[in-house]
Amino acid sequence: MLRSEGECAARRRSPSKGLAIVRKRLPGRVQLVVAALSFIALGLSGAPASAHARTQPQTPAAGQAAVRINEVESSDGTPGDWVELVNTGSAAADLSGWVVKDNDDAHAYPIAAGTSLPAGGYLALDVESSFGLGGSDSARLFGPGGTTLVDSYKWTTHATTTYGRCADGTGSFTTTAAPTKGAPNACPTSWATWPGGSTVTVADGSNVFGTNLSGLSFQDAGVLWAVKNGPGTLYRLVPDTGGKWRPDPTGGWASGKALNYRNGTGDPDAEGVTFTPDGLFVATERDNDDGNVSLPRIVRFDTSSTAGALNATAEWNLTADLPAVEANSGLEGITWIPDTFLTGHGFRDEHTGVAYDPAAYPDHGSGLFFVGLEANGTVYAYALDRTGGGYHRVAGFASGFPAVMELQFEPATGRLWAVCDNTCQGRSTTLGIDAQGRFAITARYNRPTGLSNHNNEGFAIAPQTACVSGRKPVVWADDDNDGGHALRAGTLNCTP
Repeated sequence: MLRSEGECAARRRSPSKGLAIVRKRLPGRVQLVVAALSFIALGLSGAPASAHARTQPQTPAAGQAAVRINEVESSDGTPGDWVELVNTGSAAADLSGWVVKDNDDAHAYPIAAGTSLPAGGYLALDVESSFGLGGSDSARLFGPGGTTLVDSYKWTTHATTTYGRCADGTGSFTTTAAPTKGAPNACPTSWATWPGGSTVTVADGSNVFGTNLSGLSFQDAGVLWAVKNGPGTLYRLVPDTGGKWRPDPTGGWASGKALNYRNGTGDPDAEGVTFTPDGLFVATERDNDDGNVSLPRIVRFDTSSTAGALNATAEWNLTADLPAVEANSGLEGITWIPDTFLTGHGFRDEHTGVAYDPAAYPDHGSGLFFVGLEANGTVYAYALDRTGGGYHRVAGFASGFPAVMELQFEPATGRLWAVCDNTCQGRSTTLGIDAQGRFAITARYNRPTGLSNHNNEGFAIAPQTACVSGRKPVVWADDDNDGGHALRAGTLNCTP
């Protein structure tokens, strides 16, 4: 994710009502609004102040509507403070004239006439247009006219994320794992200890890359590819002394190579990279020369080129197939999984409705590409036509996060890793193919104890040949270049 100078991703809270401290992201970045973990709905792109149907609504009484406060954002929201309602009943609720207040009766947000909340639906109300919520405050829901109290929640300090009911609509309020405006709550879950060493070390020289280093991929134990999202740059990294990595000083790679689109123009916002038997592929969010327009593309580059700048050799524009998102919330991660693994584990093709058959896509090469969409945390699998820009979506599934920043397939264990940045405390999930042929979460991990909560948007796992004493290297890329370093190295167990 491209950031301006001095930006960081730490989520901060204002100490009192009326003091706005915003998330330090690029302007226009949407807040994470889609449900995380096992509650996420495939393909949900998030829509503030709109109702989303729930698949299994709770019904307190037949034919009765039961509207409750479900989630509260009191600081650093998008576009500001908001209160989310949920209808746990079995009938639609007419909310015309209902009123939301904070702890001051003079602060009122009236719900517009004609507003209906379907059974099992969610409605996020941007109350900051009428009043702000403070660090010690309350949200109160009143019936028509604003006199009859229906529900309320009181807090004494801003949540690090939001306050939400777990389970939705019926449980007690708690600090959520992530904001999920207008969607099921991201309720806290247990996270396992990192399955490797706890020690993490700096893995690059001082200020070699600067900010915006975003994606990583091992070619082999001696070559690590990295991309920078602004300006779009590709680096070929080789081992340095002390377990560090440096740009390859040969072949014109000493300062990295600028990336262009096929016509030799543009500045691809390179967020993810994967090295495959079919070449090197990059996932981009947009063209930085037109930074306000989303442009989710997979782009291939020829790494054997001796040119100082690389023009794409092929492009696949996925805009028409993906949910509409803001320019800075598009493709973040990319990885490649061979057909042999997918067919050997019974992967199901959602496009055909049967077991995945590579022969159904005769021009796609030897595997599928999996990309992660930041805006909704969903992973999409594609068969890319090697000639032209055609493609077929083969599957889509939840990463376990409201936003996914990196994907890495680990061939030795068959695990697909999904990584989130500091908005999710640097955590990771692993996914495997279940009995129904779909990728499902198999484990959830905290970051290593020796790794600070950096804005890590890149993650790469060394091949099994690099195993020493049962562990192999892993590398993280910090988009913020904290302390003048963008790369950090740790270890992962060679067997699960």
